[in-house]
Amino acid sequence: MIDQSKIRNIGIIAHIDSGKTTTSERILYFTGRTHKIGNVDDGNTALDWMEQERERGITITAAATAVEWKGYRFNLIDTPGHVDFTVEVERSLRVLDGAVALFCGVAGVEPQSMTVWRQAEKYQVPVIAFVNKMDRIGADFFMVVDKIQKELGSNAVPITLPVGAQDQLNGVIDLVKNCYLLFSEKQGVPVVDEQPIPATMVEESAKWRKFLIEKVSETDEGLLEKYMEGKEPTTEELRAALRKATLSRAIHPVLCGSAARNIGIQRLLDAVIDYLPAPKLEDGPLA
Repeated sequence: MIDQSKIRNIGIIAHIDSGKTTTSERILYFTGRTHKIGNVDDGNTALDWMEQERERGITITAAATAVEWKGYRFNLIDTPGHVDFTVEVERSLRVLDGAVALFCGVAGVEPQSMTVWRQAEKYQVPVIAFVNKMDRIGADFFMVVDKIQKELGSNAVPITLPVGAQDQLNGVIDLVKNCYLLFSEKQGVPVVDEQPIPATMVEESAKWRKFLIEKVSETDEGLLEKYMEGKEPTTEELRAALRKATLSRAIHPVLCGSAARNIGIQRLLDAVIDYLPAPKLEDGPLA
């Protein structure tokens, strides 16, 4: 019997063209569920199996699969992003424990983004956000975070920052672990290297890490007391407090990357473990 604390029942929700299916395909690949990355343009994605979906390049019906990541089992549902299939999204959210909301780094919050976000709120589903397509011209992570806060009424708090822009995007700053995650390939295999924060990003990272600690401290007395004393929380303390805040929907952690370029997906998978709930459990082990 599978340990319930090691299970995550999650869905991916988004407006159409935010890269939802591409992200799902990367998740399947990085978790070893598939050994070849499907491409929407080529019509060979694993989750869009209907002929109409492959011809039109959009998801029409919710597709379910199961993957393994770091000893955890994810029961994953890829939901439609087109407004015509909103009922499929709502049907999925009724049975999900958590969700990943995708946003385009260029377009930000779009009409269907609002619809699926409200549906998640309706069913009290904890949500983490992923700002995708950060390699595109015009992508602006902080603009998207601001729109999530203002247009969705969310207490959205960045937990990663992009490093580089457009074709120079190569990694993210992990504000929880306070390090730089460099995404690259070695012998054709995507890898993540944990490195010190680049000198050009130290000031910006410190500002946003302080913002993260302040926001999380507002939801946790122990962390607040430590913050008022001028003490830095440990990674474990910050992660645990952020988990509680996410489960209570007091905070929506925001990550970023580019699914098409294999940047940020592994960190997103870790965040699913760290911040989204196990079935019928209020808390569980951390990644």
